[in-house]
Amino acid sequence: MPELPEVETTISELKPEIEGKRITGVEIFSEKQVAAPSIEDFIQGLSGRRITDLERRGKYLIFRLDNGKVLIIHLRMTGSLLIKPENEEPEKAIRAVIFLDSGKAIHFRDVRRFGRMWLVNDEKEVVGKLGAEPLDPDFTPELLKRIINGRRTPIKSLLMNQSLIAGIGNMYADEALFYARIHPLQPANSLTDEEIQRLHAAIQEVLRLGIQNRGASTDTYIRPAGIKGGAQLEFRVAHQKGKSCPVCGGPIERIVVQQRGTFFCPRCQQLH
Repeated sequence: MPELPEVETTISELKPEIEGKRITGVEIFSEKQVAAPSIEDFIQGLSGRRITDLERRGKYLIFRLDNGKVLIIHLRMTGSLLIKPENEEPEKAIRAVIFLDSGKAIHFRDVRRFGRMWLVNDEKEVVGKLGAEPLDPDFTPELLKRIINGRRTPIKSLLMNQSLIAGIGNMYADEALFYARIHPLQPANSLTDEEIQRLHAAIQEVLRLGIQNRGASTDTYIRPAGIKGGAQLEFRVAHQKGKSCPVCGGPIERIVVQQRGTFFCPRCQQLH
């Protein structure tokens, strides 16, 4: 699933291609991808509008338009946004195409059709309930401690709760917990102050490394130019079942935490 680093990579690479460009037309090939408004209003509302800015909130891409409205896209499990020549024939997995006056087009590729698009007056209608941004200056160890305080849920589940912390998904939660030497099933409220400090530093380190390596292409995610990211090449435990732990040499194991495959080192991340 595209997480914060993949969305941030998409934005940084897409922005130079689309900022200031006018939308000349929209084609929708999968109507379920449009969450709001109606298909007709969605197409009409985008056509002729200029894209003034592109931002990220959690895992959501926010396109600001010249009339004050915002286009919001969530890539969900298998989505990617590609920049293509306007006359290129869409491949099978393309669910929508947004044409620009530059002679290029944005192709919304989504193999499993889980991604969604909204055209709204206020982004808070869609992203208003998201939690703290883990790379913002306001995200301190003290804030993380307040988020954790009183919650007995497994720490892996807490890290993936978008209403608490926005942008962390399965892969980077596994990586952060390994860096912090914390078992994914550890009850959140049992973490010591030292463990919270380690976890805070680990969250920011793995996310920044993911951005630096242009996102992780473990399955279907590809960058706007149609090429893969490289973050998966640096993963220490995520998707590494059976391989040797880079710290202790023991085997990486896989368990399920709230229906999500979870990778960890049982030697380095002991449950207490």
